[in-house]
Amino acid sequence: MHNKNSTSNKGSQISLGLFLILIVAFILTASRQSAQDNHSTEKKKIVLFDGKSTTAWKDIKSDDFPEHGWVVKDGVLTVLPKTEGHEGGHDIVTKDQFSNFELVLDVRLSEGANSGVKYMVVDNYSGKEGNYLGLEYQLIDNERHADAKLGRNGNRRMATLYDILPTREGVEIRPAGEWNSVKIVSNGNRVEHWLNGQMVLAYTRKSDSFKELVRLSKYNKLENFGEQDQGHILLQGHGNEVSFRNIQITTW
Repeated sequence: MHNKNSTSNKGSQISLGLFLILIVAFILTASRQSAQDNHSTEKKKIVLFDGKSTTAWKDIKSDDFPEHGWVVKDGVLTVLPKTEGHEGGHDIVTKDQFSNFELVLDVRLSEGANSGVKYMVVDNYSGKEGNYLGLEYQLIDNERHADAKLGRNGNRRMATLYDILPTREGVEIRPAGEWNSVKIVSNGNRVEHWLNGQMVLAYTRKSDSFKELVRLSKYNKLENFGEQDQGHILLQGHGNEVSFRNIQITTW
């Protein structure tokens, strides 16, 4: 004799078992997604220069830190100027590349100095392979270096996005010989330049307005300039003495 109740109970058990399996699968999937989300937003602080070690950096012409042109003294990293008898220091880059980050450092310019902190730096632009190029936070003595008076609408002055975007008006700039606090924030395509605790400009990479500004700049021959998803940090040696300290980057 066929027992309808028995069959019904078995069906209920199967349905309940399937339901539990789906619930467990859902929880595991949600847990994995939550872990991935947490991992993707987890912040990590990296010291790029602690006052002594230069192991995070390399010469743009080799895989090692340069033997000449840069010195470490009293917790300060300094690029030496070009003179009649010495070439001076040239650019150095981080060995690692970064995507989303907050970079902070202190900078001291000598009188008349011109330098920069570049980010999203790569060496594979078509026709410029081997040249480390990227977006530049301009470091310059506005009062004494001629390049500060060039460009468009002041876009080559201190803390600008060099040759692309000027800062707002009324920026606090400490004179040559004093330390300025620099911060660059890159979060997705949004980028901010800060100087001495104040945001001085912000822009969106890959936007139409950004692309138009690049078209009007010296970088207009570089395809998709500044639009890569990650790149090196570069400290520029431009023939003048410039000092750096307390260099840290927080990534996520």
